[in-house]
Amino acid sequence: MTAVQEPRTDAGHPLEMTTEAEVTAVRAVLDGAGLLTEHVRYAFFAPEEPPKDQVLAGAPVDRRFRIVLLDLATGRSWDTVVSVTSGELVSCRELEPEREGQPPIIDSEFEFIEDVLNASPDWLAALEKRGIEPASVRAVPLSAGVYDYPEEAGRRIARAFGFRQDSESDHPWAHPIDGLVAYVDLTARTVARVIDTGVVPVPDGSGNFDDPAVQGEHMTGLKPIEITQPEGRSFTVEDGHVRWGKWDLRIGFNEREGLTLHQIAFDGRPVCYRASVAEMVVPYADPAPVRFWQNYFDCGEYMFARYADSLQLGCDCLGDIHYVDATIADDLGNPKTIRNAICMHEEDHGVLWKHSDIFTGSREVRRQRRLVISFFTPIGNYDYGFYWYLYLDGTIELECKATGIVFTSGTPGEYATEVAPGVGAPYHQHLFSARLDMTVDGLANAVEEVEAARVPMGDGNRYGNAFARSATRLTSESDAQRDASPGTARVWHVVNTEKTNALGRPVGYVLHPHGQPTLLADEGSSIHARATFASKALWVTRYDHAERYPAGDFVNQNPGGDGLPSYVAADRDLDGQDVVLWHTFGLTHFPRPEDWPVMPVDSTGFTLKPAGFLDRNPTLDVPPTAVKHCH
Repeated sequence: MTAVQEPRTDAGHPLEMTTEAEVTAVRAVLDGAGLLTEHVRYAFFAPEEPPKDQVLAGAPVDRRFRIVLLDLATGRSWDTVVSVTSGELVSCRELEPEREGQPPIIDSEFEFIEDVLNASPDWLAALEKRGIEPASVRAVPLSAGVYDYPEEAGRRIARAFGFRQDSESDHPWAHPIDGLVAYVDLTARTVARVIDTGVVPVPDGSGNFDDPAVQGEHMTGLKPIEITQPEGRSFTVEDGHVRWGKWDLRIGFNEREGLTLHQIAFDGRPVCYRASVAEMVVPYADPAPVRFWQNYFDCGEYMFARYADSLQLGCDCLGDIHYVDATIADDLGNPKTIRNAICMHEEDHGVLWKHSDIFTGSREVRRQRRLVISFFTPIGNYDYGFYWYLYLDGTIELECKATGIVFTSGTPGEYATEVAPGVGAPYHQHLFSARLDMTVDGLANAVEEVEAARVPMGDGNRYGNAFARSATRLTSESDAQRDASPGTARVWHVVNTEKTNALGRPVGYVLHPHGQPTLLADEGSSIHARATFASKALWVTRYDHAERYPAGDFVNQNPGGDGLPSYVAADRDLDGQDVVLWHTFGLTHFPRPEDWPVMPVDSTGFTLKPAGFLDRNPTLDVPPTAVKHCH
């Protein structure tokens, strides 16, 4: 298509992090193409990474970005790709919302919700019936999902709750206005429907966890903890390229997935080409007429990483910290840099290995440590932290931390916990999907399901003590849709079908799931159709550059069937292929009173461990702790 911007001449790495200059260059191309009119906003902006084979082959760098544009006045939207290397608009197509779904909800739409509600006679009448002043109501617009409402087909819809705020410093989550919800047409800026099931008392108690009167006197017995590294940190970071111990990788960041890890290698050998949290869904369990639709895809519907925190030393991160800024685009396409978006540091992690031998008198011990790469993002009432850990022994771990404020209702009952007088917290799940593009010592990989197997007492097991190890190769995409099984210690081995270790066995890495429940909603439900990825703990697909998101590219008001269900329809061969693992993990949250008024961190995640990838313990060369640090 027509070139409208001077091409970029400084070719870096194809996976380097986005710069402010690139965001500006993208905007100039789109503006020159006539796509940025008065009412058009950015709904999505992220690097369009090259296909894996091009990166691994060292092909010439073409820095491209994908931008989804939304016309607030008409509701029309376009999916575009821009090359800043050539200064060209590479592609542009208009979306079909009824079939494909809508672009994500953006800040520009959140900003006018309260004005729209306060122009609705039905909304105002409902507040008057409750004796609530409209000026005291904070509206919370939320993604609508897709239900049997023909009048919503193709329209851009949000659903809004109200919360009473008693002062500027008052946290309105403590005062839910229950029995009331508004359906809002975001394009027309009108209230399409108000559902009022009757007056419910609004709780009056305080939820102001930051109020000294609520906190009480601070504890006096806690002494400061300081983490020091007198000789400095052990890792290096250069333009997103990280080296630490035997680890070598790149880091990235985009507004949909947040932190991404690339080309992860251990001891000079590839392990995983790309790792990210590609989606998360928070399905709620309350079937009430005003709440049954509550299901949020924080990545695909809100681009939650665009709100990432600027992290603070001593509060969010502790120790000898290296921060990395992240650059995204705002609604108008201008660069927005999040300072200190990514935190990197080392942590002591207890004993790595130890033995005191009764025969030789040998006493040896080594300390484990890990490299932590993390970011934190608030989205509405919740705050999520994502912590990738790399260990000295070749282990990779992801820990997702959930904190913040539980979503509240005014109706504790069968599907909600009463966390404070009159304040309900509906049951819900936090389900994450990790996309793990594996390259275990190369591209020829396969996946085996391995678990413990009981052996009946009898011949060969006279005393009944035996148990065995069962391994099943997942050879096709239809076979590779699996549940976890904690009772049998089920794990999934990713093995290289062409390389063996010193013992003649395939080299591999093993995925250890936490084994918590997957999606609990009924199989016939709308949320099950839209979040089918969350119904299984593991999916394995053949690598395809276009298959990036487990619920599809456009999640907002998508009727379902996109993403993993469509990816696996071809039932491709997986044996000795370039494979991608999609792992669902998460929390099933029955809130406690202890989660109010602010929730202590709850965490979930998974682990990847070498299994035959190495010929022996790779940490024999870790030096002992210096005498001056060991008493």
